[in-house]
Amino acid sequence: MTLERINPEDLPTPLSYTHVIVATGSRLVFVAGQEPEDEQGNLVGPGDLAAQAFQVFANVGRALAAAGARPEQVAKITIFVVSYRPGYLPAIEDGRVALFGDHKPADTLVGVEALSRPEYLIEVEAIAIIDA
Repeated sequence: MTLERINPEDLPTPLSYTHVIVATGSRLVFVAGQEPEDEQGNLVGPGDLAAQAFQVFANVGRALAAAGARPEQVAKITIFVVSYRPGYLPAIEDGRVALFGDHKPADTLVGVEALSRPEYLIEVEAIAIIDA
């Protein structure tokens, strides 16, 4: 599996993601939106975006592992945040770095009105490419 990272010269270089990922591999892994719940399905961090961000990214990591994938094989993530404001970004980034470290998959951050449960503040889905 190879992920080629491209940040075009005529676009501003992002700090926490890559504009374009060209992926080569033989298996695609699609991880559904992960929610801020622990292994027993209990909400983690009611009202606390930072705690919920750590939990959802940890859950993405667990889901990837179940499919035989690693965080550095993720080509794209989508982050959904309730009532997003720029001040939320540091908490989201801390959770992201806890899973991905220096790996910077392409991403989209979407501010939403609500998620599937009113107490959820963040949800993250991922796409990974792995070799069979």
